[in-house]
Amino acid sequence: MSPDTPMISVVIPTFNRPAALARCLASLCRQTCPKARFEVIVVDDGGPQPAAGVVSGFEKRLDVRCVFQPHRGPAAARNRGAALARGRFVAFIDDDCIASKRWLERLCLRFEKSPQAAAVGGRVVNLLSANAYAEASQLLVDRLRRHLSRGNGHCGFVTSNNLAVDRRFFWDLGGFDESFKRAAGEDRDLCDRWGAARAGLIFAPEARVYHAHRLTLRSFMRQHFNYGCGARQFRRKKAARCPRCSRFEPLSFYTGIVRQALQRRGGSGRFHLAVLTAASQAANGCGYLWQVINEAPGER
Repeated sequence: MSPDTPMISVVIPTFNRPAALARCLASLCRQTCPKARFEVIVVDDGGPQPAAGVVSGFEKRLDVRCVFQPHRGPAAARNRGAALARGRFVAFIDDDCIASKRWLERLCLRFEKSPQAAAVGGRVVNLLSANAYAEASQLLVDRLRRHLSRGNGHCGFVTSNNLAVDRRFFWDLGGFDESFKRAAGEDRDLCDRWGAARAGLIFAPEARVYHAHRLTLRSFMRQHFNYGCGARQFRRKKAARCPRCSRFEPLSFYTGIVRQALQRRGGSGRFHLAVLTAASQAANGCGYLWQVINEAPGER
């Protein structure tokens, strides 16, 4: 990482997870990237437990500030943080993630070697390997990323909890679409618009964050129901941009999810994981249909 590398701004949307936010901020204190080269902006999205108290505990160790907004969802929170950013690049991470020590350094190195207006997505690793629901969710996201891979390190989708963008081009595209109110679909929509603009979207597996999103059966099913709602919003918006491009994934994509789960673990664990992945797709389908039914007639 050269000394003249442009500054990078880290944006963390947060909602009512003070302990997780503290762990995320602590991981940013350990970055190998020089402290003078990055800032941190925490956007409190109207949670009942204010984030300002947590953030103030890190002000001596980080260039960090906290801003509050009424609850509007993670897409709006990320946009708010990016609007305040001073860096040429903006890196997004979620409050329930822990950045590896060289996370920012490796993102910056990728930008130094990449064409202008590139975006870089790193690898997300499930930190809760004993939680089958968290494991199944990460498996599904990884499957989608590989499915949309374009080869030579370029991809069509990375998740917003480990994504860095060129700030000016991010705003040229309009940022995250704030009509996505849930944490579902807004990152895929941004990646799709980024790719449609023929800008580079690069996968950097060496830039890792560790995701600690503890799930139960109930929260797992709710999460994938929401993903289905977001998928419907994404499909509708993509069809408006490119009617011929809005196609569903082939059946082999869905059967491949279950097959991958069966190959992931030994013993009875692999069957549990396969059942969860199948159940997630059922919840996803229900969310998609619910969104269709509740759309205004002019939106269909």
